[in-house]
Amino acid sequence: MRLRLLPLLVTGLGMAGCSGTQPESGKEPAMTAPSSISVTSRAFQDGGKIPRKFTCDGDDVPPPLAWKGVPPETGSLALVVDDPDAPRGTFTHWVLLDLEPITTTIPEGQVPPGAKQAKNSAGRPTYFGPCPPSGAHHYRFTVYALSEATGLPDGTKLDEALAAIDARTLARGRLTGLYQR
Repeated sequence: MRLRLLPLLVTGLGMAGCSGTQPESGKEPAMTAPSSISVTSRAFQDGGKIPRKFTCDGDDVPPPLAWKGVPPETGSLALVVDDPDAPRGTFTHWVLLDLEPITTTIPEGQVPPGAKQAKNSAGRPTYFGPCPPSGAHHYRFTVYALSEATGLPDGTKLDEALAAIDARTLARGRLTGLYQR
């Protein structure tokens, strides 16, 4: 009996990624901040398909990212990866806080030294790759230039992290990728 339930449990956990109960809202921060930062990836173009490797169907590692155009007065950077197409509202897949302001890249599968990971919508302080329950979803990789570091620790609650980003944002930039299972 227990072995028959295992596939159902695994399937249910996988679906929770974008369609399960979300303990926190995942509201997008700093929507009115200037969009002066240019964000790119070697793995996909803006508006292009995210390779399977970076999703729950692949290796589930973050893609390489690069950016330029960070204002000189920036005290810290943050990154938010989210899915506004999730059935129960925006699902946040990854939040990085307090990156050094001189950081211009994130290598594939890595967290920059000194950066903190807040909890995502699944309640875990990790990257949780695109995993749409159905159809094509847009995944937004948004880099925020902050006036100062948040000072928040690893594992900070999602809403607290997003509020800290919102309160400190000087500028932002976004790369959007698509993924369909």
